[in-house]
Amino acid sequence: MNPDFLVIGAGVAGLRAAIELASAGTVLVVAKDSLRESSSEYAQGGIAVALSDDDEVELHEQDTLYAGDGLCDPIAVRTLVEEGPAAIQELIEWGAAFDREGNKLAFTREGAHSRDRILHAHGDSTGREIARTLYQKASSLPNVTFRSYAATTELLVEDGVTGAMIWDAKARSEFPISARAVLLATGGLGRVFLNTTNPDVATGDGVAMAYRAGAEIGDIEFVQFHPTALAVEGAPRFLLSEALRGEGALLRNTLGERFMERYHPLQELAPRDVVARAIVSEMTRTGALHVFLDLTHRGESFIRERFPRIYETCLRYGVNIGRDPAPVAPAAHYAMGGVRTDLDGRTNLARLFAAGEAACTGVHGANRLASNSLLEGVVFGIRAGRAMREASKGKAALAEQRSIDVSVSCSGEIQRIAWEKCGIVRSAEGLGQAVEQLEALAPELPEERNMRQVALLIARCALARKESRGAHFRTDYPEKSEAFARHSVVSRHADVAFR
Repeated sequence: MNPDFLVIGAGVAGLRAAIELASAGTVLVVAKDSLRESSSEYAQGGIAVALSDDDEVELHEQDTLYAGDGLCDPIAVRTLVEEGPAAIQELIEWGAAFDREGNKLAFTREGAHSRDRILHAHGDSTGREIARTLYQKASSLPNVTFRSYAATTELLVEDGVTGAMIWDAKARSEFPISARAVLLATGGLGRVFLNTTNPDVATGDGVAMAYRAGAEIGDIEFVQFHPTALAVEGAPRFLLSEALRGEGALLRNTLGERFMERYHPLQELAPRDVVARAIVSEMTRTGALHVFLDLTHRGESFIRERFPRIYETCLRYGVNIGRDPAPVAPAAHYAMGGVRTDLDGRTNLARLFAAGEAACTGVHGANRLASNSLLEGVVFGIRAGRAMREASKGKAALAEQRSIDVSVSCSGEIQRIAWEKCGIVRSAEGLGQAVEQLEALAPELPEERNMRQVALLIARCALARKESRGAHFRTDYPEKSEAFARHSVVSRHADVAFR
């Protein structure tokens, strides 16, 4: 049976939209993996919101605009910070257990924030707690159903988007689902890169499918590389939250020297792109594969209580961060760009909506402010859900169930090209090589087609942006240019343009 609304992705944005849609019709939420495997689950640091006694919405707004380096949409930012407090209060009413000091919510600070405004849950499991709360609420609504291990391979298009093709992992076949409106809440694209903090499902599927369907993609060249991912051979690039530096963690090179004062007056609390490039510079200068993140001066008991998940995970890979500095290096973390939407999640295609990391609302500009991502997922998930309720019934496109041929994997080659040519430091030469090498690949697996498509979009848009701004840094154009104080827009029907 086809639902009224199809939500692709079971992270914070998708779940919050599903809750909003439940009163207007049947909702099917499909997840590529288990319902627990999403980028939201891995969001450790917290959720930023102006709720503390010494904070103001205007200050949160200013910090977000500053981090975005001249490319934030001011109206989108104002929407985020103004609607955030009520959205968080609602989560608390639904049972979200944010950490407290006595009866008061406990707020901490992260890089580029001017106030303590970061709410966290269970120390460093904030995303998991919010996702748990939203899943519990959504699953209590009779109109909402879930289907896990169901990857979406293509959008169905006929006078707008009318549904999607879903791949059943067990049956190894595809089948069509039609709906009145479709929400892309597919999360990030970090797995396009060789080193990433993202889960395996984050292969940019929403962006790639939307692009092939004719949707506009915006600001896709802006990819945030988290400065501090665990760098232990044989271990995943586990994210060591910015909150560690917010609690006083210091960065040292392999010679034991603190170095951030040479790169930015805020030192360890500088914007993420500055810290990531500083680390790369130190690694190059010392010939090392990592630097160290040192919080040992706070004591093991504090670290174990404040960051239980990080502490236990590092211990599992042989690093006791209570006693020894952790080896860290940058890794792909968050996409500021994505499927272009308005403030209600609408794309340029009828009945196709997007929210969360898969969308480009203009909130993050050229560089996301720490801990704004979960807030964006909640606030714009609500707005997209409300707008989708107004979507009219579309005519279902014809599609037949079909099997998928499994070919030789080339994901490793895509990831290597993206990391080496489209990573933290870019140039015209490297980006041009990336375009040429990616175009020569012909992956057949749906996920790898998506990875190649996203990597190509990043390379093409980064090549067109002849400046350095936010998370986009080019050695051949190291300065910011007013000529590029605009958003990149690309679609299947038009080459890269700046608006």
